[in-house]
Amino acid sequence: MSRIVPRRLWALCRKETLQILRDPSSILVAFIMPIILLFVLGYAVNLDASHLRLGVLREDSGAAARTLAQSISANPLFEVHNGASRQQLMQALAEGKVRAILIIPGDFSAKWQRQQAQAPLQLLVDGAEPNTAQFMATYVQNVWQSWLNQQQREQSQPLPLQIEVLSRTWYNPANISRNFLVPGSIAVVMTIIGALLTSLVVAREWERGTMEALLATPVTRAELLLSKILPYYVLGILACWLCLLVAVHIMGVPFRGSLLMLFLSSSLFLGCALGMGLFLSTLFRNQFNAAQAALTSAFLPAMMLSGFVFEISSMPTLLQWITHLIPARYYASSLQTLFQAGTLYAVLWPNLLCLLALALFWLLLTARKTRRTLES
Repeated sequence: MSRIVPRRLWALCRKETLQILRDPSSILVAFIMPIILLFVLGYAVNLDASHLRLGVLREDSGAAARTLAQSISANPLFEVHNGASRQQLMQALAEGKVRAILIIPGDFSAKWQRQQAQAPLQLLVDGAEPNTAQFMATYVQNVWQSWLNQQQREQSQPLPLQIEVLSRTWYNPANISRNFLVPGSIAVVMTIIGALLTSLVVAREWERGTMEALLATPVTRAELLLSKILPYYVLGILACWLCLLVAVHIMGVPFRGSLLMLFLSSSLFLGCALGMGLFLSTLFRNQFNAAQAALTSAFLPAMMLSGFVFEISSMPTLLQWITHLIPARYYASSLQTLFQAGTLYAVLWPNLLCLLALALFWLLLTARKTRRTLES
């Protein structure tokens, strides 16, 4: 095998770098699109439940019913709509003006005085949006439990069988979904930069007729591949640091891990993405077809099957097995660990080993395909 000549490799990398700088679309994809995607996925895709529209019908004018209704109205998670009748609130539920109805029956205060905690409430929840319905039921139950605990403290005798559960959320104490989504969205951004941009480089050479000129030179296969990979690797690393700065200093997402581990995991993931993009570019020799293939085989799996939005354990068994072949699964898990929990090697090292195996697979497959295509 011919050895790599550093001077010749430097000249090829310089040529590819100048091509990147002269192409506005490369700068757009590498530095402008990541910022847009971070803000869209960090703010527009919001899994936090707030301002839940709750209809409240208080049929009881007793003291217990009044204090319970006041506790619900004072909760910032709810946007309370007080109704005059069941028919009015049921109509509002059907029209989507409220997501649930809490009915405090007319005998609530009387039963509360006689039987303490045996006074029932009725909660009608709109199940058209299952996640919102689950949030609504859980939050109403939490308000009810808090009200019970408050009443227990105010009563001279403790309420029967009342157990107070104290919960604490680790790693993301405020339960802000942006702290979970932004690290995962960085994996999607890096997939676009690595796979989409490199899917065009070899195809562009074939379309413009410059590949024949390169083949007429003493350039080796290794030099050709490295000259296509190294400039985009540097571009991807710069985009990664840009995303980190925006996430931490502008979006307020905490970063608790090691910068070295972030660099290592990003480098291995870029090896996967760059190898896949270059393989597609070599395979199709057409920029449009290569770009479409990169979006289908890299971007969509990174978005849908990486686990950064949809829980992998909730997917069908076949899809769960397929996710093991998606590099973004391991990279998104590493990023979320580094951002939220810190440098946990028990989580990071298995992900890094899987990324290394996938990077070697795509780079070796690309080298084999390039040799067969260029020497044919």
